[in-house]
Parts: sequence; structure tokens; C-alpha cells
Amino acid sequence: MTHLKNGQLYTQLNTGQEMPLLGLGCWDMYQQEAQQAVAWALEIGYRLIDTAAIYRNEVEVGNAIRQSGIPRSDIFLTTKLHNADHGDYDQVLKAFEASQLRLNCDYIDLYLIHWPVKHKRAASWKALERLYAEGRVKAIGISNFLLPFLEEMATYANLRPALNQIEFSPYLFLKDELEWCQQRDIQLQGYSPIARGAKFKDKKLRALAEKYGKTPAQVMIRWQMEHGVSVIPKSANQKRLTENFDVFDFQIAAADIALLDGFHENFRVVDDPMGMW
Repeated sequence: MTHLKNGQLYTQLNTGQEMPLLGLGCWDMYQQEAQQAVAWALEIGYRLIDTAAIYRNEVEVGNAIRQSGIPRSDIFLTTKLHNADHGDYDQVLKAFEASQLRLNCDYIDLYLIHWPVKHKRAASWKALERLYAEGRVKAIGISNFLLPFLEEMATYANLRPALNQIEFSPYLFLKDELEWCQQRDIQLQGYSPIARGAKFKDKKLRALAEKYGKTPAQVMIRWQMEHGVSVIPKSANQKRLTENFDVFDFQIAAADIALLDGFHENFRVVDDPMGMW
């Protein structure tokens, strides 16, 4: 269940942690651009920052968080295991330590398996379970785990993931994954929630944006939030960062939620994780 806090929506993970429903994804931004984007986001009001070892910007993300002056406890920080570090138990632990060193933060709120690497998923998850058991990370989860991976995970996991991050948008409405996670108290989080703008000219979407006095991006983001899905749109542009965050002052009517649900056409802007099956 979501709840309002400080003017924005939060969700509670199965670990008991509170996490903002809306955050900043830090993919494809580097060096000063990354640090500036996170700094702007925090100024605007974002309190969820999502990065990954493979993004090569953990140093800059950590710098922006420390220099923001915002208490660390008010910021929810996620990073992810690099594909090259999967499988070997000790290597996973070393990869986590390296991420924490680059971020230069006292703790990481959430550590995710970034991609479900073939033949290595179970071993990697066991290492994450140890990190959690030892209190070295506050929550552990997964990314890009579609239904077959989730069902397989149930056979080897001792702990449920706190969160599953997948590509998700009205044009990629993965209802089975959403329901599977909701039934098991696993928070679903959507990346590329605005499909990189590829559908902004869709007349159906534009009509809804006009109806609500919002932009197509804002309608797409709010639609996910109405489904209880956490959303991490990526932008390094200050104006768009502000636009993406301006979604707390309206709600989409149930009939229009159903209409947006019908936009699904299996449209992806990122590789299909089933290629790793």
C-alpha cells in the first residue's frame, strides 16, 4: 500500500523500509553530468536514487548525495551487481564492497541482481542473502526478472526479494509480473517508464494528457504509480527532472487507467531479459 509523506507517495517494502514511489534512474549519464543530475533531482525533491555498477557513475552519485546536505536517512539509494561479477560467491561480496567504496556512503538501502545471468542466478542470490543477513545492506532484490525467472527463484531463494525492477510502461504492461509480485509482497519497480519518449506522439496518449492538463510523460508516470508500481524515469535535464516529478497533484480516473492498460503492445526500448533464459 502507498501512503503520502512530505507531499509525495511512499511504499513500504517487505523489510519494513519506507521507499519513495518515484525516483531518479541514473543510466547513461556520466561524470559531471551524473553528479549534476542527482544534485538537481535532490533539490527538486527526489529522495530515491537508482544507480548500478555497470553505469560507471557510482562515485558521482555518492558525491551528489553527500554534498546535498540532505540527511542520508532521508535518501533511498539503490545500486546493482554487475553481470561480470555474478555466480562466484566471494566475487559477489567483493563487488558489493567495491560499489559501497565508490559510493562512499555508510550504507546502501537496496542491492539488486542487475540481470538474471544464465546458470549463475542462484549462487548470486545466495551471496545477496548473506549480505542481508549480516546487515551489510538494508534490502536485497532483483532486476529484469520476468515470470519464468521469478518462478525459478522460488525454488532456490530462502528470502523473498524486496523489489523487482523491470522495464514497464503502458506500452509494456506486464500484468502477470505485476500480479505475481503483488501477491507475494514484492515491490515492482518500472524503468524506462516513459519508453524514452518514443510514444509521445500517440494520439490516444496525447488526448489523455490534454484531458488532465499534463504532459504525456506525466500521464505515463502517474499511470504506473496508480498501479502501485515504483517509477524511476531517467533524465539529466533540469526541466525534465522537474516535469517528471510534478505528478503528485492529480489522479487518473479508473476508466482512464483501464484505457491506458489497453495500450500494451509489448513495446520494449531495452533488451528482452528472456534472452538470458
